[in-house]
Amino acid sequence: MHLYNFTLQSASGINCAVHGNFAGTKQQEIVASRGQSLILIRPDPDSGKMHILHSTDVFGVIRSLAGFRLIGGTKDYVVIGSDSGKITIVEYNPAKNAFDRIHLETFGKSGCRRIVPGQYLATDPKGRAVLIGAIEKQKLVYIMNRDAQARLTISSPLEAHKANTFLYNVVGVDVGFDNPLFACLEMDYEEADNDPTGEVMQKAQQSLTFYELDLGLNHVVRKYTENLEERANFLIAVPGGSDGPSGILICAENYITYKNLGEQPDIRAPIPRRIHDLQDPERGMMIVAYAAHKTKVLFFFLLQSEQGDVFKVTLNVEEEMVTEIKIKYLDTIPVATSMCVLRTGFLFVACEFGNHRLYQIAHLGDADDEPEFSSSAPLEEGETFYFRPREPKNLLMVDELQSLSPLMHCKVLDLAGEDTPQFYTACGTSARSTLRVLRHGLEVAEMAVSELPGNPNAVWTVRKHSADKFDAYIVVSFVNATLVLSIGETVEEVADSGFLGTTPTLSCSLLGDDALIQIYPDGIRHIRADKRVNEWKSPGKRQITKCAINERQLVISLTGGELVYFEMDQTGQLNEYTERKEMQTDVVCMALGEVPPGESRSRFLAVGLADNTVRLLSLDPQDCLSPLSLQALPAPAESLNIVELGSKDYRREQSSLADAKERRGVLYLNIGLQNGVLLRSVLDPVTGDLSDTRTRYLGSRPVKLFRMTVQGNQAVLAVSSRAWLSYHYQNRFLLTPLSYEALEFASAFSSEQCPEGIVAIATNTLRILALDKLGTVFNETVVPLRYTPRKFVIHPAVGMMVTVETDHNAYTMEGKIVRKQQMVTELFEGRDPAEQEQIRPLAQEILRMDLNDTDFGAPKAGPNKWASCIRVIHPIQARTTWVEDLPQNEAAFSVCLVQFAARAEDEYFVVIGTAVDLQLKPRQLGSGGRLRTYRFADEFTRLELVHVTMVEEVPHAIAAFQGRVAVGMGRLLRLYDLGKKKLLRKCESKQIPNMITDVKTMGSRLYVSDVNESVHFVKYKAKENVLNIFADDTVPRFVTCSLVLDYNTVVLGDKFGNVSVTRISTSVNEDHEDDPASFWDRGYLNGASQKSEPICQFYIGETISSLQKTTLIPGGSESIVYTTLSGRIGALVPFSSKEDQDFFQHLEMHLRNEKPPLCGRDHLQYRSYYWPVKSVVDGDLCEQYNALDYGKQKEIAEELDRTPNEIAKKLEDIRNRYAF
Repeated sequence: MHLYNFTLQSASGINCAVHGNFAGTKQQEIVASRGQSLILIRPDPDSGKMHILHSTDVFGVIRSLAGFRLIGGTKDYVVIGSDSGKITIVEYNPAKNAFDRIHLETFGKSGCRRIVPGQYLATDPKGRAVLIGAIEKQKLVYIMNRDAQARLTISSPLEAHKANTFLYNVVGVDVGFDNPLFACLEMDYEEADNDPTGEVMQKAQQSLTFYELDLGLNHVVRKYTENLEERANFLIAVPGGSDGPSGILICAENYITYKNLGEQPDIRAPIPRRIHDLQDPERGMMIVAYAAHKTKVLFFFLLQSEQGDVFKVTLNVEEEMVTEIKIKYLDTIPVATSMCVLRTGFLFVACEFGNHRLYQIAHLGDADDEPEFSSSAPLEEGETFYFRPREPKNLLMVDELQSLSPLMHCKVLDLAGEDTPQFYTACGTSARSTLRVLRHGLEVAEMAVSELPGNPNAVWTVRKHSADKFDAYIVVSFVNATLVLSIGETVEEVADSGFLGTTPTLSCSLLGDDALIQIYPDGIRHIRADKRVNEWKSPGKRQITKCAINERQLVISLTGGELVYFEMDQTGQLNEYTERKEMQTDVVCMALGEVPPGESRSRFLAVGLADNTVRLLSLDPQDCLSPLSLQALPAPAESLNIVELGSKDYRREQSSLADAKERRGVLYLNIGLQNGVLLRSVLDPVTGDLSDTRTRYLGSRPVKLFRMTVQGNQAVLAVSSRAWLSYHYQNRFLLTPLSYEALEFASAFSSEQCPEGIVAIATNTLRILALDKLGTVFNETVVPLRYTPRKFVIHPAVGMMVTVETDHNAYTMEGKIVRKQQMVTELFEGRDPAEQEQIRPLAQEILRMDLNDTDFGAPKAGPNKWASCIRVIHPIQARTTWVEDLPQNEAAFSVCLVQFAARAEDEYFVVIGTAVDLQLKPRQLGSGGRLRTYRFADEFTRLELVHVTMVEEVPHAIAAFQGRVAVGMGRLLRLYDLGKKKLLRKCESKQIPNMITDVKTMGSRLYVSDVNESVHFVKYKAKENVLNIFADDTVPRFVTCSLVLDYNTVVLGDKFGNVSVTRISTSVNEDHEDDPASFWDRGYLNGASQKSEPICQFYIGETISSLQKTTLIPGGSESIVYTTLSGRIGALVPFSSKEDQDFFQHLEMHLRNEKPPLCGRDHLQYRSYYWPVKSVVDGDLCEQYNALDYGKQKEIAEELDRTPNEIAKKLEDIRNRYAF
């Protein structure tokens, strides 16, 4: 077996982000790391919409990011700390829309190791030096400079190592132009390491150490070190030099401390806490993220606590000495991994879990009545400030970036009957968890919908003048009339446009600079700017059947297949070409390309004929209407479109002629067939030859094609039973469906409110649509959940979904009420009646307090406290139909649908595995586990409890098996049947080594996954009622999910990010039983005597959360779809031939050499992180072929005995055969 891996959606969780002027313009961008990929985000300063300009896979683990700018520079560089053992400096190249690697310096071994730097990065604020540190011991400093050509240079590394020392955080201190200074949070563990009692470890203190880079002597010295009172986790640099007092803020548990070298005394302020917080008051409070903003006159910090509360922190400075820290509550937002304040007044928040957000900073809290806390306030040790959380009013959310992280579980099914399956994903943690229904397609924003007096058959938009930015008219054609609407603040009917309203319209357009033209069945109407009208009538009783038009040319076809060609002269007059072209058969469609910049005409006319051919005719004056090429079609053509993809629409952009010529793309002829197929052929701009034809099935209706504008680029909208957009995005061609109802006709639309939109008709309505989220693979429907979703099942007949949600360290709804009452009791305790009466309003306030967990985060209940619920969801209607809360400390972990043999065939029961009073560390179960059995009731909208069965371990895995239920609990594998008062134990095996995490079944076999001992093949012998392990794996795998491919083959996903396919031989003896007295059964010789063999192994790089075998497109082949905890959705597909496998293997080999990963990680090593990659080709690497320079593409193609177009086509075909 050989597989091809490709990504459907990249990981969406962001682990670090930095902002700066990376493109060299005045506009700020954000560079963010998604674990294995680097993305560049540009927020629009006017609308606040976030656009991902570029995304690149680095085939490595990005551990840290930092931005810096050389003194006097206008552009920021990005430093990347990764697992490659190299420091990487990249810059963004806007011309190529790519990250260019400037420097790659090796300093250690590859991999995420304790003593190899890469985990921490800090830059000198003046851009003179970079420190890269390891978790332990090693720190290296690089000096940045520029050479005579103003290119960035990097020095050899200078060591700042300290043995037996942990590093917690590092930051570059702003000291102006003095020697660069770095502050490090360290802890010396040498004494603790030599102390067997552990007492020294308990008393160990962190230290704050300053390292100075002496630029004169070119070495690093340890300048100053000081022990800290509290354990700290964060350092923040304070602006220095002429901008501020310099120094650092130390964020420790419960406290923020300002420190600086010299005579500056320490300034210490407690971190404010929520008043009446349900959280344990003894639990410490920590700062988890920050953003700093500096202008010429002020600076401030935004600090976020682990509850999500954002505080504005300012420093009072007198005579260059800090005298006071001021803290003010700003707002509460989701907990972030990184925050960036932009100069445009936006705050970018890379959320730890869930969608990433962009906020407008409406106010900085200066004018509100929120109390400001000061470090100079008299407080006793251990006391703190309290604030009242409220709805956000200073930070207003303007946009979101979709993130599925953490993706806990996924199923791919077509419950909605849409032909293309939907992805049902359980995402998020705690109160911000969601069930998301993902559909392949672009999200469509409906700007306006209006009913029309009848059913129209076509719609166009026209401008009054070629220099106009926006369209002036919408022209709607009916069976016997034409309606003209003007575009302004409102859309209204006009009567003085010059269009003939008593006849249907075949087409209309702007002609020349300021004239309009209308083609109708009986003639042509040329409307000049001064309202003069020239008419051309069709000869005799022959009517115009089809037409094609651009801004200077017009071709019509008369009844019988005669073509008449018109061209506009210098005076703006439309002149008929003297000779007409008689076609042998009826013309069914025609297309003209747009006039290229600097030329007077389009050279080609495409004509689709009833004999299933498309003919290309020349429009050059020397050989006008003479044939150039011909393409035979498998079905009659419905529409044609000549478009230049990958080029800018210079008319709408008003760009210069020279710019427009430079940005020429590739000319394509798109052919929509009546059988729902779209053909795309490359059109040679010189000879008119057609080549490199690509095919794609779009839907059941004939395909109509319309030219559009997307982000200033030309694009094509193809309308069938579903609308599809073919466009160029980030140097890639994408053909993506629109997640919208079927359209009948469409045209490009541009107005002040909607610069790039679509006007379309559907039945008797006119719709104006906008596409905001280009480049996205899925759009989503969201159902909010209460706790972290663990698993869900879907009823196969009715499509209802049952989810189990569980949170650790959380309260149930009832638990919160109990906690409030406990707080009130503690408040009244030990007080006399008079004092109790005085504080009664306070007690009532505590009882009334009800913060929304979704907005303010769920309070932490403490370790070993669990909250859980069971939910029934209608996934198509995206609504919850029933919820049941489990008692406090009962946690649900698994769920399964079972048809018991003793009951009716169509009756499904839901079995849910729970644990009561589970302690995680050390792991022990206080009150045992439960198997809760439910049946569906009220037309499948809710569940009804049948009975509860007590078990002695946590049921982590449940599966239906031969009319019974197989349950994996701890090391035990049991079969249960349905009884009247509880489930009845029928069979048991105690041979699994550690803990069962997953159970799958097929026939009489069970495939049982262990937490760290891979998969065990178990045979159930019905006659003896015995579960027999007859085979297992040769290597330990920490399995998180599994999938049975066939009777002998299993796909495994593990927590380290590997996907493996393991198979047992067909000759294996499944009735083989080990002798109980033998070494095998005692575990001395590694489990069962028969072993499975790994046939495929591949490193994905993120914890695998689900595996499923499914079909992703109508008529497509089956593929293995996997999802990861970070939100990645990918597919592993089999090769259809040995030739394909050989081709892609060689292509992958060439790309490893020609396109090495950005961060210097060896691709083969990366994909073999834990085990050598075996029988899997990395499609993500192969698809980078299209991003290579044409010269390199040609070199690789020659090595493979192919053309670059053939390679690009094979890459497109293998993806389209299985997915999208």
